[in-house]
Amino acid sequence: MALPEAIKATPGCLGVETAQTSSGKMVIFAWFENKKAALAWYYSQTHQMLVKMGGGSVRPRGPLADVPDDGKPIMAIASVILARPQDGIPQSGLPPVTQISIELYAPLPGGLAVGGRFAPMSVNVPGLLVTPNPAQPGSK
Repeated sequence: MALPEAIKATPGCLGVETAQTSSGKMVIFAWFENKKAALAWYYSQTHQMLVKMGGGSVRPRGPLADVPDDGKPIMAIASVILARPQDGIPQSGLPPVTQISIELYAPLPGGLAVGGRFAPMSVNVPGLLVTPNPAQPGSK
């Protein structure tokens, strides 16, 4: 199973998007219903295997220790830059990387969505103005 599909299979995962940036980062955006759902992914067999393969650093207070358990959605962004052969990074199981980052975000009130959203529709964003795209046939 590919990584995005494994994340999507996690209970409480609201959606997953992948992208590649102009600087060469491969990115996964994953939205979770709440802290419990994000922890379900963290403790999943797939994620734990990736942690072990990557050398497995452990937070002294545990994962998501500073994230409030307030029932609000969490977006995790994982970005990776794969090493090139000329970088001389030995391969150990995972593809060799020169950079990996996993960051967590929560929606802020406000914003505008015309004709659709980047986040799944099930992610509640207080004050988000959602309107159909007036250029699309059948929208008013």
